[in-house]
Amino acid sequence: MIDQLSSAYGRFLSGLALVGCAILLAMMLIIVGDVALRNLAIPGLPQGLAWSNEISELMLYLITMSVAPWLLRQGQHIRVDIVLLALPRRLAWYLEWVGDLTGLACCVVIAWFGTQAAWSSYMSGAVNIKTLVTPEWWSLAPLPLVFVLLGIEMIFRMVRLQGAERGPRKDAVSTA
Repeated sequence: MIDQLSSAYGRFLSGLALVGCAILLAMMLIIVGDVALRNLAIPGLPQGLAWSNEISELMLYLITMSVAPWLLRQGQHIRVDIVLLALPRRLAWYLEWVGDLTGLACCVVIAWFGTQAAWSSYMSGAVNIKTLVTPEWWSLAPLPLVFVLLGIEMIFRMVRLQGAERGPRKDAVSTA
């Protein structure tokens, strides 16, 4: 049962990573369009897209948010494991648990405070005023959602660690 849930969750995260890829493609098209419009005088078209920098910044954030849980699942987050590889295998396995529990605790805390920040922004009606005027909570809302997803993945990581051989993880990118 837990394997089926983990597999379905992995497929969901893969879909979310594809959303991140689509956002990256859209960002590239916006930037290319902005540069082309600024450098080619085409009658009837604007001299650039005034909002492109602002939207590109938001898109970078959304790419990070949509791909982070998938990267964690793939073991592609930055991992310095030189100490784990030098320690006795059983001790390294216990330290993997410490890392996962710490990661889960951080995810819970960030999700909690991120939710409070987004809700507070929504209730106060705060806005971001740049080239575009948008409600502030729009940019805050993805943060707690993604940290909930990261927390769920931390739990699945712990399940996989429990069933693995006693030693440092093999399902992650290593510095060695």
